[in-house]
Amino acid sequence: MTTKLISIVLPVYNEHEILPTTIQTLEDFVAGQPQDYELIFVDDGSRDYSATIVEHARLKYHNLKLVQFSRNFGHQIAITAGIRYATGDAIVVMDADLQDPPDVIPAMIKKWQDGYQVVYGKRRQRDGETWFKKTSAHWFYRLLDKMTTIQIPTDTGDFRLIDRQVAEVLKTVNEDDPYVRGLVSWVGFRQTAVVYERQERLAGQSKYPLRKMVKLALDGITSFSTMPLKMATWFGGVLVGFGSLFALISLLAGHATNVTLLVFMMCLCSGAILLTIGILGDYLSRIFTASRQRPLYVVANTVGFKQTGAITWQTTAHHDLRKRG
Repeated sequence: MTTKLISIVLPVYNEHEILPTTIQTLEDFVAGQPQDYELIFVDDGSRDYSATIVEHARLKYHNLKLVQFSRNFGHQIAITAGIRYATGDAIVVMDADLQDPPDVIPAMIKKWQDGYQVVYGKRRQRDGETWFKKTSAHWFYRLLDKMTTIQIPTDTGDFRLIDRQVAEVLKTVNEDDPYVRGLVSWVGFRQTAVVYERQERLAGQSKYPLRKMVKLALDGITSFSTMPLKMATWFGGVLVGFGSLFALISLLAGHATNVTLLVFMMCLCSGAILLTIGILGDYLSRIFTASRQRPLYVVANTVGFKQTGAITWQTTAHHDLRKRG
């Protein structure tokens, strides 16, 4: 039988402290596996020497490959690029900080061999993370599940295995703000989970501060749900109704002047209007971004592929124009 090739895609952003350990850990892991592996590191415009570490490691490990962006385009876009470059029969997406343990991959491959085309890692617990991050993530996934028309598994990140057929479908999607775990759920196919314990980061700092967490959450909601548009109408109606009721009760009870009631009503209605405009603006900004039809990302350099060097990667809504090795 032909040995299957497994691609491991790892987005990288300023991870020079952990990268040598990550590379060594992964190489030790794949050396004992029956499948062939390629390790694709996607450098998302790191300001440190993360890309240099990967290039030097390739002198020893020839299954390493590097895709280097011209600047920082974002974690989800780096994953998207890695999937497009991958040539494996199955593709595993994982972070480069080793919080997603490689020892889970064989269980994913077993599920894949059993006929599942998507195998996602479901976190039993998350070591080394703050109470706020755990709690906010818990409630976000459940809120997203209630708001969307597709079933996005709760307590999951981007750590997952996808079949080549799924990858080919994902390559036809060219969203400017991709929410990869949502897109993987959207494409369908047979999907299942592997439960694991997410480990504590060994070195470096998280590259997902509160600002990026909020953006990722908004991308997930606005990509797969129009409920916020309806909620804006509902919320505005509730506020106007509440303000009218309060004004009526205050007038009947004689506890407020006309000026006080007027100011109160103006603030209440203005808040409802601004909230509605803000939600509409978020959706309109996505339409505007998509209408510009700019490349999703720009690759400055590649190492380990048949064609390497500096290149500007151009994409259409359906496929990449550059032929990969």
